[in-house]
Amino acid sequence: MMSKPSTSKIEQYIIDKVREKRIKSKISQAELARLLDFSEGFIGNVESSKYRAKYNLNHLNAIARVLGCSPREFLPREPL
Repeated sequence: MMSKPSTSKIEQYIIDKVREKRIKSKISQAELARLLDFSEGFIGNVESSKYRAKYNLNHLNAIARVLGCSPREFLPREPL
C-alpha cells in the first residue's frame, strides 16, 4: 500500500495562502503557471494533496511578484 504524501502544517498554510491570493486575483492555476514559466500542471500538483510538489522560496518570490504582493503574505505571523 502506498502512503499518502505528507504535507507539514507550514507547507499547507503556504499552499492555502497562495491559493487564496490567486483566486482573489482571478488567476487560474494554468494562467499562474504560464506567467511563472512553470509546467502547466505544477500549481495544480502543489494545490492537490495527491502529489508531493511544494513551493520553495524562489517560487514564493516569483508568485508574489506576479500577484503584486510581498512573499511575507504567504507566511504565518507565528510559528505553527
